[in-house]
Amino acid sequence: MQTSGTSEHHLEDLLRELTPQVLGAVVRRSGDFAAAEDAVQEALLAAATTWPRDGQPDNPKAWLIQTASRRFIDEIRQAQARRAREERAALRELPPEEVEEYDDTLRLLFLCCHPGLTPASAIALTLRAVGGLTTAEIATAYLVPEATMAQRISRAKSKLKGETFELTADADRLRNVLHVLYLMFNEGYATSGGSELHRGDLSSEAIRLTRAVHAQLDDGQVTGLLALMLLTDARRAARTGSAGELIPLAEQDRTLWNAEYIAEGVELAVKAFHTPPLGEYQLQAAIAALHDEVQRAEDTDWPQIFALYGLLEDLSGNPMVKLNRAIAAAMVDGPDEGLKLLEPLDKELSGNHRLDATRGHLYEMQGDHDAAVKHFREAARTTTSLPERDYLLKKADALTGTEQTPH
Repeated sequence: MQTSGTSEHHLEDLLRELTPQVLGAVVRRSGDFAAAEDAVQEALLAAATTWPRDGQPDNPKAWLIQTASRRFIDEIRQAQARRAREERAALRELPPEEVEEYDDTLRLLFLCCHPGLTPASAIALTLRAVGGLTTAEIATAYLVPEATMAQRISRAKSKLKGETFELTADADRLRNVLHVLYLMFNEGYATSGGSELHRGDLSSEAIRLTRAVHAQLDDGQVTGLLALMLLTDARRAARTGSAGELIPLAEQDRTLWNAEYIAEGVELAVKAFHTPPLGEYQLQAAIAALHDEVQRAEDTDWPQIFALYGLLEDLSGNPMVKLNRAIAAAMVDGPDEGLKLLEPLDKELSGNHRLDATRGHLYEMQGDHDAAVKHFREAARTTTSLPERDYLLKKADALTGTEQTPH
């Protein structure tokens, strides 16, 4: 045992770091996600109670796995489960020095991203089991009642009961993992609803998990996704003003951008771009790098960005990519060209506020303020993000010479 007196802050950080590793180990052995999670929570509570008093064990991870394993077995026995289930669930008790040294966090991540789960359920389960967020925190992030989120997570865990999982580069599973991490990051960086423009805890957790995957798998898409996250998150401090208002990319104070993230992101983006086959994340990272490498917005290499969006559109067919390509076209060839490229999106993005917002910007570039105001106000009406709504209304008011107090 190490000496007692472990600081509360240090203990919280250590337990948070070890939780997904311990849960991954117990789930891997038992095949019962829900019961394993309950056992791990009891082990964490025991650690929080006894370590400050008795001292931290020499191998904290082994102690937690051992304790959780015993709690798991006790619960199975107390419930008088069927003999077959007890034999399957009973875990071989290992002394601390025999506990595996590898990290089960990534195996747990791959399990949470099982193809049988919906993206919403996979994200929620990942945040709960791997990210360490509480059900209440996840519910707040996604603007749903805590009971609804608890039910969603519970159903996801039930679907995974009995599943085995290994960290492999299987294309389908890896694609699902990266998609979940991408969605998690986007929800944190540009929250889809509510009063906050972003949730730094979600985007930071997505970066942490993507780093972990990147450390284990030499894959161009993984490298590209990590680069994209770093290059995008580098701008976070400049995206909002002192009152929390949205500041668009062209107007941001670039001295506030995270230079370390940009340097790392650009290096990774270059490496990813030259790692075939070329995929969506590599192309998005290359576009983000072109934005971040210049000191002034007017120096942005829009022709190259337009070309990359063309490749990305051919690869994905995603309507949001088509929208962004229209913006790039307007920057290269003028707003008329951009507006022309938006026309086919009326069906694909019907009711999406970003289509109206983009039209508003392009009509403003064109000098048609009446049309711009109309689309800015329609976008403000349909967005669920309060900062975005206030920004769009402010744009409309500026073009009409009126003022409106943000809500």
